[in-house]
Amino acid sequence: MTTRSTLLGVLAVTGALTAAAASSAQDGRVEAARKEGKVVWYTSLALSSSEKVAKLFEAAYPGVSVEVHRTGSQRVLQRVMQELQANLKLVDVIHTSDAGHFVLLKEKKLLLRYTPAGVDAFPSGFKDRDGYYYGLRATVNVIAYNSKIIAASEAPRTWKDLLDPKWKGRLVTAHPGYSGVIATHVLALVHLYGWDYFRQLAQNKLMLVQSAVDPSGVVASGERPVAVNGGDYTFYQTKKKGNPVEIVYPKEGVPLVVSPAAIAALAPHPNAAKLFTDFTFSREVQQVLADTEGLYTGHPDVTYPADKPKLGDLKLLFADPEELEKRNEELKKRFVEFFGA
Repeated sequence: MTTRSTLLGVLAVTGALTAAAASSAQDGRVEAARKEGKVVWYTSLALSSSEKVAKLFEAAYPGVSVEVHRTGSQRVLQRVMQELQANLKLVDVIHTSDAGHFVLLKEKKLLLRYTPAGVDAFPSGFKDRDGYYYGLRATVNVIAYNSKIIAASEAPRTWKDLLDPKWKGRLVTAHPGYSGVIATHVLALVHLYGWDYFRQLAQNKLMLVQSAVDPSGVVASGERPVAVNGGDYTFYQTKKKGNPVEIVYPKEGVPLVVSPAAIAALAPHPNAAKLFTDFTFSREVQQVLADTEGLYTGHPDVTYPADKPKLGDLKLLFADPEELEKRNEELKKRFVEFFGA
């Protein structure tokens, strides 16, 4: 349930954005967006978070609705490619957690070159040098455990701790064939330890789930008390709801996953798409992502909750978007080879 303070914060943001929208009511793009009537958003952002962003936008710009289609990153890309091959112009804004997708889409000239207001101040890792896509949000992959089942003194603290045979049958992993967050995670740890790490990890007979969102629920329920990966924001949200979930940020480094967004070159609602993109990259909405969703952002003016580490306090492991795109099939194939699905 939304707390009173969170609700007030969201309402305050909505009010500020509504005022901003009213002040620009004569702006041609706003009127053009209202004539288009909606924006279609394909996103890998957790459904509760993406719906919150959609509602804030609709409150700020009455008359322009957001059609949210939420699924895993790999399925977002698959859907975009299938629709375009069938000459279907359905999607306006594309958002996944696999930066390699945007390298591919840009190469195929399927993205509109558009720079949202205010992103010039974002770090270089959040910006495509050619101006086609920008990091909407970021998360880091972490270890998490159920604190009712596992004592803090017994919990794994490093990625290699997860290789201990005592965890056999007690671990859960999300899948790089579904999740861009996990594809990035796998590549980062391959750089750190090589494929032999995953060969050893598979000996512990992990439970396989799809999305990087899914391990948090599995750990909270106790079905498998330890997650070997998953976006930290999903564990953060789960813990905030009162579940016995604790997060571990391994000292040898946590994979940073920057999740880009871009406008489709053939967007059927281009004005609404630009308005929505500017909105999602605004400081106010980026702050909402940090405050209520537990996400990191590239916006330099965003502050973070006191109970979350700052990115600067963590050792970050990076995955190059071009390499992520080139090795995408290898990552999925080797994962299936080791884990069986």
